[in-house]
Amino acid sequence: MLKKIKAEKLEVIVLENRASLGQTAAKKVSEAIKLLLLTKPLINMIFAAAPSQNEFLAALVNDNSIEWQKISAFHMDEYLSLPHAAPQLFSSFLKRMLFERVPFASVNYIGGNAANYKAECERYASLLKNNPVDIVCMGIGENTHIAFNDPHVANFHDPEIIKRVQLDQACRQQQVNDGCFETLNAVPEYALTLTIPALVAATYIFCMVPGANKADAVKYTLQEPVSERYPSTILKAHNNAILFVDTNSFGLIK
Repeated sequence: MLKKIKAEKLEVIVLENRASLGQTAAKKVSEAIKLLLLTKPLINMIFAAAPSQNEFLAALVNDNSIEWQKISAFHMDEYLSLPHAAPQLFSSFLKRMLFERVPFASVNYIGGNAANYKAECERYASLLKNNPVDIVCMGIGENTHIAFNDPHVANFHDPEIIKRVQLDQACRQQQVNDGCFETLNAVPEYALTLTIPALVAATYIFCMVPGANKADAVKYTLQEPVSERYPSTILKAHNNAILFVDTNSFGLIK
């Protein structure tokens, strides 16, 4: 660890590189899991799917001390209209990186291929109402989105738990920059996403944001006022949120 600072309520831990970030974040998440399981027989966790999570997820699945059979897993967003089992689907990513590698009590997928997206939103919202979230493991987009709550659809008081959104161009371009799609036209325009209130309702939030491409997003998160113009700034109002950054993503902070 190179440095630890506070941005309002948000704890910020600065690590040397992506590998150190992943290991440190995984250790903190493991500690929170163990603490919660002292008083609860089962906990609920939401995970993000993005290359920024690779090192963290790899470290987490290698932690043999975690009682995975006492954890129900959810994910936070999903593209609409991609073919079933397309590698770009977030469900496909999380299967490869996490869901099929450890023995969760249950894994609950958002159905991006559901015939009726409104019915799918109702189904998934009901699941989350019946299984309040304990831990969210997430990232921040280049445009400061959390999940797929881009600035133009972000609502800190959203009445919905999950909704359909149209992705803005910056968000879709990030998917190309990350190597998930070859061209902008190949990136779906619509997705289902958990809303901001659904995410910040969690007891703990762990946010992993490495890489120079996220430097602007980290700067806005830490230095701009809390507002929907920069959705990730809401993390500064959460009582138990930690942001993990490396020297590259923290590079614009004076």
